[in-house]
Amino acid sequence: MTRLRAEDLTLAYDQATVARELSVDIPDGSFTVIIGPNACGKSTLLKALARMLKPKAGAVHLDGKAITSQRSKDVAKRLGLLPQSSTAPGGITVGDLVARGRYPHQSVLRQWSAEDEAVVAESMRLTGVAGLAERVVDELSGGQRQRVWLAMVLAQQTPILLLDEPTTFLDIAHQIEVLDLCADLHDDGEHTLVAVLHDLNQACRYATNLVVMRPGGVVAAQGEPSEIVTADLVEDVFGLPCRVIDDPETGTPMIVPAARTARSESTGGSAEKSAGQSQHHGAVAVHEDAAL
Repeated sequence: MTRLRAEDLTLAYDQATVARELSVDIPDGSFTVIIGPNACGKSTLLKALARMLKPKAGAVHLDGKAITSQRSKDVAKRLGLLPQSSTAPGGITVGDLVARGRYPHQSVLRQWSAEDEAVVAESMRLTGVAGLAERVVDELSGGQRQRVWLAMVLAQQTPILLLDEPTTFLDIAHQIEVLDLCADLHDDGEHTLVAVLHDLNQACRYATNLVVMRPGGVVAAQGEPSEIVTADLVEDVFGLPCRVIDDPETGTPMIVPAARTARSESTGGSAEKSAGQSQHHGAVAVHEDAAL
């Protein structure tokens, strides 16, 4: 039994249904990455896994129990979420925001401690924001804010981390830094990570378990990238003709889009073929009418 799984979910915003009968198991100890075209339901699935969106049908199970039946603070000790967009309270400093990640561990009998202080400091060090501790969050760049929010999630010290587009607003160097950090957390054997990413090659390089979604909240494929990622899958899900080769650095699948001219020829050829088929069918119909 996996600690986190979704079973037969129907997900919707008001009357707009995003997914039906969606089931996903998150392998324990995996670095699971969810990919798919825009508006296919990736972030919606993550919200359901995090208990931010209540399913219309089906259930998300955490440690064998429906997540909606569990106390918020109990869930927050086991599952942390970095949402796609976050808004900090006005005037709050980086240090104070990261410290809020320790809230689930506080109680009447357990107040702020030296351990909490150490966890906050280490979380800021890992994400490269220790030097910003006294800065007001609103004054930071988008990339800096993203790393501060990630530090807050790390300070929560949960065994399961849900990250909705954690590389948003980051330049390529900082994207790799954040994904390397995620990989380190996975490698320590104490964390299960689930991330939504848009970059297919980054997803293939870092994921140990890949969930490929198509519009309508349908899981097109799931498994290790090297076992499921093919040119046919990429073209089927994303509509992108490509080649899949071995990444020269990691040996993982690397998607190389077809050149613009090749894609244009492919599209033109398909259109000509369709037109030819239509003319052929029309000629057959005329012939059959004449025979009658």
